[in-house]
Amino acid sequence: MTLSAATLRTLPESVHTPAYDRTSHAPGVVHLGLGAFHRAHQAMVFDQLLAGGDTRWGIHGVGMTRPDLVNQLKAQDGLYAVRVADGQGVKWQVPGALWRTNVAATERDAVVQAIATPSTRWLTLTVTEKGYTPVLGQLLLDGLRLRQQAGLPGITIASCDNLQGNGHKLQALVKAATPAQDTELLRWLDAQCAFPCSMVDRIVPAATPEVMAAAHEALGLQDHCALSTEGFWEWVIEDRFADPTDAALLQSAGVRVTGDVHSYEEAKLRMLNGSHSAMALMGAVTGRPFIASCIGVPHIRTFVHQLMSREVAPHLSRSDWAEYRDALIARFGNPYLKHSVHQIATDSSQKIPQRWPPSVLGQIAQGASFEHHALAAAVFLRYTLGVDEQGQAYALNDPQADSLMTLGATQRTEPEACVRALLAREDLWGSTLPSNAAWIARVTHWHQQVLQHGVDAAIQQLLTQEA
Repeated sequence: MTLSAATLRTLPESVHTPAYDRTSHAPGVVHLGLGAFHRAHQAMVFDQLLAGGDTRWGIHGVGMTRPDLVNQLKAQDGLYAVRVADGQGVKWQVPGALWRTNVAATERDAVVQAIATPSTRWLTLTVTEKGYTPVLGQLLLDGLRLRQQAGLPGITIASCDNLQGNGHKLQALVKAATPAQDTELLRWLDAQCAFPCSMVDRIVPAATPEVMAAAHEALGLQDHCALSTEGFWEWVIEDRFADPTDAALLQSAGVRVTGDVHSYEEAKLRMLNGSHSAMALMGAVTGRPFIASCIGVPHIRTFVHQLMSREVAPHLSRSDWAEYRDALIARFGNPYLKHSVHQIATDSSQKIPQRWPPSVLGQIAQGASFEHHALAAAVFLRYTLGVDEQGQAYALNDPQADSLMTLGATQRTEPEACVRALLAREDLWGSTLPSNAAWIARVTHWHQQVLQHGVDAAIQQLLTQEA
């Protein structure tokens, strides 16, 4: 038997399941990007609100391109199990907030109509950094235009992706799709729709056969959509909502509503995500499969601690950064997560510009060391070879994969020219770093060490040098 609405009552009492009615109410949230992260994060917050008796938080979930996942969820009536596991123990939960599903790539009209449905109050997005395209802007605009034409109120449209100022970027994307002569629609967007910035934080690895097997054992049922995550979660959102009463509701579920999202988002991008990218690339090149297997190596753990403490923290406005750093290192080591380094290294060309250059520029401005980031950049170049130090090939899953691998292919024969070519790319490093001679020199040095002696020896050399 498989997990579904019909089999929900057969689950063991130890598994937390939804006790609320999932069929009598229309969804109040449209979510774009129905991947693992949303289902183990925002969907569980909305599940909590539904469990409290507020029926307005059911989700109409939209997979952007993956009909296979949507079909699996549909076959299970939108139900799936989540293993929440950390040092405090393991528990299983079946959130019930996902009520309807569609695929944007093949059912665009249904998505537009969902945005324009009278019951829709919120639209949330986890479409990844590379998803903020004119196509997305047009999709949102088409739904919002139907709302405006029908005389419906505006909605809260919240990006939950790792982009600084994500609410501003999303609003600009929608406005860029709006014809300048459509002044009435533009006025309605400004007056009635809210685009809050937000920061979301929870480590949610891609589903694995191990998690499916653990779910089968815990539930006594097959679950093709089971997930694993950590106990920690954080959602910080700007106090800017189409319905201002939502602020208190979200706070009651553990969400932090604030006027200062920026200090949290920059800390997450540069500390958690920046460290993740560095470790993922190191793991890919050294053949370590998971983040936990990287942070479990003493010299990598020390590298990450120093990267955050010495090169990232001096430029953050989050005051509790030291506690945040220590919590991150503990979270990285969670043995249950099995967070694949190749999953995190996906789309590195889109992620690195957000995560590393601000800290490097901050260090340069203060005349301070940026050695950890220079070594990380050198490992990124080594990663573009597409083969690890044991000779095992891997794929670069990146929109820039072809250009990166073409560039990286020459690094053994012309290493210095290769480093200069990589560092000249403003799409990766911004407009200032490509002309900084000290930055180029240090990345060149560490790239040479990585090629000649390997990643681990280079890290150990850096730690000796920085001691």
